[in-house]
Amino acid sequence: MKQTLDSSIHLPAISPDLVLVLWGHGEWQVKSLSDRLALWLRVDSDQVRGRSPAALFPAAVPDIISLANEVLQHGQDLTAVKLQLLPDHVEFIADIQFAGLTEDYLGQLVRISLREGMSAGWQENHFRNMVGSSPAMHEVFRKIRLYAASDASVIITGETGAGKELVAHALHEESPRHTRPFAALNCTAISEQLLESELFGHERGAFTGALREHHGYFERVDGGTLFLDEIGDMPMHTQAKLLRVLEDGQVQRVGSEKSRQVDVRFVGATNVLLEQAVAEKKFRADLYHRLAVLRIHLPPLRERVDDIPLLAELFLQEFNTKYGKGIKRLTNEAIRLLQSYLWPGNIRELRNVIERVVVESETEAIGARAFAEWIHERQRFAAGEVNSVSIANQQTNLPAVIPYSSLSQPLSSSAGSVPSSVGQRVELSEDLIRQAYQDEGGNLSAAARRLGVHRATLYRHLQRLNLTREDLP
Repeated sequence: MKQTLDSSIHLPAISPDLVLVLWGHGEWQVKSLSDRLALWLRVDSDQVRGRSPAALFPAAVPDIISLANEVLQHGQDLTAVKLQLLPDHVEFIADIQFAGLTEDYLGQLVRISLREGMSAGWQENHFRNMVGSSPAMHEVFRKIRLYAASDASVIITGETGAGKELVAHALHEESPRHTRPFAALNCTAISEQLLESELFGHERGAFTGALREHHGYFERVDGGTLFLDEIGDMPMHTQAKLLRVLEDGQVQRVGSEKSRQVDVRFVGATNVLLEQAVAEKKFRADLYHRLAVLRIHLPPLRERVDDIPLLAELFLQEFNTKYGKGIKRLTNEAIRLLQSYLWPGNIRELRNVIERVVVESETEAIGARAFAEWIHERQRFAAGEVNSVSIANQQTNLPAVIPYSSLSQPLSSSAGSVPSSVGQRVELSEDLIRQAYQDEGGNLSAAARRLGVHRATLYRHLQRLNLTREDLP
């Protein structure tokens, strides 16, 4: 069977049935397959008759035989079960029903009726590896589709953890370059000397330790897309070399006098204001104008709380598979709790939290109480307090998550409440910033982490309050 989905083929709302038969010796076989379903699977319905469903759909989730056995063992039909027949393809909604005995009374029939799980709404809210139902995310999806056909440079702005690399990858996958390489490099993850070597390559003997020639990222992704994260923190000398590549496509390795022609679509990302960096002489104005041809802004998670249920379900499915769990959902109370938090770490933080509760949970549904330990940790971290009271003694009243805009107020102990400031911009007070700065020994980056914001966000608050580092004793 050729397991290749043709995206131009769609099943009707209710497809003709896939029917399996269990013979007397206990083995399931396919009795019939609808023509419409066979067309979607690109198989001959006559040829698959009599085959084992396990062989026909080896990667089905859940396992089809298990579903059929469950119907017979419990004597009860299953309805609205999410069923994925082939990996990385559409998800169906299945109804599994006992359909009587075979003509010789030796076997039992089970009928599986399929409906498309990927509705029009699902398609609108899922794009590549991203999900979002908010207007802001739909605008991101629109721009990706619009910009993908161009070779112009794109700058993606957004806070740390918001998913900027996913946007870059989607731009590549939607573009004519999708069959060529895609590579990502974080400009702050390596030293200035190594960054230049990684980007442009080096010749043997160019510097101490250069024992052989090295092909840089620009050469390795020739014909494809290169994504540079945190480009606003790129050293000035490296910016000058990057500008040359963007202008004429010429790459010169470290230690070489020879240039090489490359064809690379450039995508950069930053969580700092490049305009401000240019004004402060930290970023080249000519490089800024060369880069900022097209721009996509990825909003922080606190500004699109309606996307949290979709993201939570996506991560729940991911970690169910990873850890062999059978958790089916998060309760409404749990979703409301997640929506009450301002998520300074954005989607990355949400993913980590869902992974944690999936590992710790043994139930089919995850309730708000499963997040209790994490909540208390975040409250104490955000407030800069060390609370010696054990978490076990606080389980009777699950506290609401305190947004960072309310850190100067006492921790709430009311359960289920949603702060009124959810989705609003975080406003840090001078006293709170000063206290965090002092607690971290005059380290602004550490103070930002204590406050639960990125260092660039902290700088913006200092500017808003007309404060400098010298004003913080």
